Amino acid sequence: MKKILILSGSPRLGGNSDILCDRFKQGAEESGHQVTKLNVAAMRIAPCRGCYHCANHGGECIFKDDMTDVLQAIIDCDVLVLASPVYFYSIDAQLKAVIDRTVARWTEVKDKELYYIMTAADTERTSMETTLACFRGYADCVDGAREMGIIYGTGVYAPGEVKSTSAYDEAYLMGRDV
Repeated sequence: MKKILILSGSPRLGGNSDILCDRFKQGAEESGHQVTKLNVAAMRIAPCRGCYHCANHGGECIFKDDMTDVLQAIIDCDVLVLASPVYFYSIDAQLKAVIDRTVARWTEVKDKELYYIMTAADTERTSMETTLACFRGYADCVDGAREMGIIYGTGVYAPGEVKSTSAYDEAYLMGRDV
């Protein structure tokens, strides 16, 4: 059994990337894994100020918000799923804030299997290249990170549209096969 953490960056709860997170979660739970899904957009997480208070205070951030628990969950998981809608060819601000705030204890985030979920109104996967590069950039900073899978939810805008695409089944299968 693996400990899986899904970080849903979508500010639109029940939106397409959030739906794919739920499908991944369903597949992983049916395979006996312990899965936690966090909707980071619904949490109180300030953006990193780059003050490096954390560097001089044992990884403690100057902000006292939900990121303390999120960061501990990231450190403790075996599998990390990062999910974001594509906004102007990149990840959304809510998930970016989480990634940036891991700097407080970034050397403790290691040996993770990583999965990426992306959704976009655009029908071309090439419009997701920068989003994927953001995910991979973070993975490059995680010692022992291993990219395990990518889900491209293309051509979806209205909430629920992703249910009629191949990405819907891919998310379930990918979660099941963790």
